[in-house]
Amino acid sequence: MKFRRLMAVMVKELRQMRRDRITLAMIIGIPVMQLLLFGYAINTNLRDLSAGIADQSRTSASRALVMDIVATGVVKPVQEAATPQELVESMRRGEISIGIVIPPDHERRRAEGREAVQILVDGSDNAVQSAAAQLAQMPLDGRSSPLATRTISVVGFYNPQRRSAVNIVPGLIGVILTMTMVLFTGVAIVRERERGNMELLIATPVSSAELMIGKVLPYVAIGLVQTTVVLALGMWLFQVPLGGSLLHAYIAACLLIVANLTLGLLISTRAQSQFQAMQMTFFIFLPSILLSGFMFPFAGMPKVVQWMAEALPLTHFLRLIRGVMLRGASLWELWADVLALLAFTTVMMTAAILRFRKRLD
Repeated sequence: MKFRRLMAVMVKELRQMRRDRITLAMIIGIPVMQLLLFGYAINTNLRDLSAGIADQSRTSASRALVMDIVATGVVKPVQEAATPQELVESMRRGEISIGIVIPPDHERRRAEGREAVQILVDGSDNAVQSAAAQLAQMPLDGRSSPLATRTISVVGFYNPQRRSAVNIVPGLIGVILTMTMVLFTGVAIVRERERGNMELLIATPVSSAELMIGKVLPYVAIGLVQTTVVLALGMWLFQVPLGGSLLHAYIAACLLIVANLTLGLLISTRAQSQFQAMQMTFFIFLPSILLSGFMFPFAGMPKVVQWMAEALPLTHFLRLIRGVMLRGASLWELWADVLALLAFTTVMMTAAILRFRKRLD
């Protein structure tokens, strides 16, 4: 082994790496991205959970109690209701995560040491249940006696046993579809170019839009097969419930599939090789799984990071699939997230068509 030849190969590799902007970006970008995400964006201490208040007592004591609960910073009142049933309906539609019910005889119940406050919690997210349990242990009006804490009870909906599988399996559909759909189409156009098939396409009257849509449609069927596999195994092995319509669950999956496929097409028009396409896919997948609310609570992230997460299709799909499967909501009640996925698909497909050129270079 000659040292000069070894050095020549090393220098050549370093120069090639320097010319490859995608690889260079991964060398610097991945550690920076993970440091920022785990150090700044991800926070397991939930704050400002959307809450509805049903104060049926409407006394000075009940108002002071509500102020004490809000002062903890765990909840943020966004709705007032007359009855607990209204809070449950709002929770089913995903408008609130926590409902606080103060009965008409609140003061008498507290004096007798009975249940005086009821906290209704959306159990489709285990992190929200944990935050509600901590809130229930806080003393009332500054009192720290066991009698004070026993007057608050927590009622969990949609996953009262707090089984992790119930929360994870619906979200896992979105994670799998994000990873596979973006990757499949991310290498689609690049593979045609590398194999020389692009020359054949150039000689045909196929338009850019027809080529892009034709690339997308076969993978929609593949994505639906993956969705069926996860749903079937989740219901069979882990007894994950289906509270809403199975059709709506498949429609939500279709919305995510198409959104991810169009994103993959846009990547394929930018990448110069299949390896670059896979690298760029990784840059999309990492923030999606960390910021969407699948692994870490969405409400615990800073507002700026939440705004960034709203641009990710997986964020909206998690709200849709958990709403349909666990809370029994319909897609019409979750229309904001449906529109967000449709808008994302339109923008990505338009950008991919505009970037694509039917030529060898």
